[in-house]
Amino acid sequence: MTQIHAYLTFSGNCREAMTFYKDCLGGELTLQTVADSPIADQMPAEARQGILHSTLTRGALVLMASDMARDPVVQGNAVTLMLDCSSEEEIHRFFDALSSCGTVICPLEEAFWGATFGALTDKYGIHWALNYDKAPKA
Repeated sequence: MTQIHAYLTFSGNCREAMTFYKDCLGGELTLQTVADSPIADQMPAEARQGILHSTLTRGALVLMASDMARDPVVQGNAVTLMLDCSSEEEIHRFFDALSSCGTVICPLEEAFWGATFGALTDKYGIHWALNYDKAPKA
């Protein structure tokens, strides 16, 4: 099955951010530094401790990130990561963790489409929307 995954770019704090997301969401985190890659000798010394590639995996949840930006990273509002949660407990746990030191845009509430929904911007400037559909999916 063809899938699309979110890939985030950071300015030197990828390890910190991805560790935060692992703490919030659980799963397995892999981190590859520039220094531990075949391109290490081609990179300036200050870039070698940066993250070349990271992946956080928890079942079907896959979040990837890197410190390797071609251009300066500019936070914008064009992308929101949508978490479709599997339980009421899970949406509350994820929302509370991700909003820590961030900004709640829409608190968790009952939405008109029959779900619990909330939105936030985390402490790294990443926009998240969380949804838990209470009715079983057909």
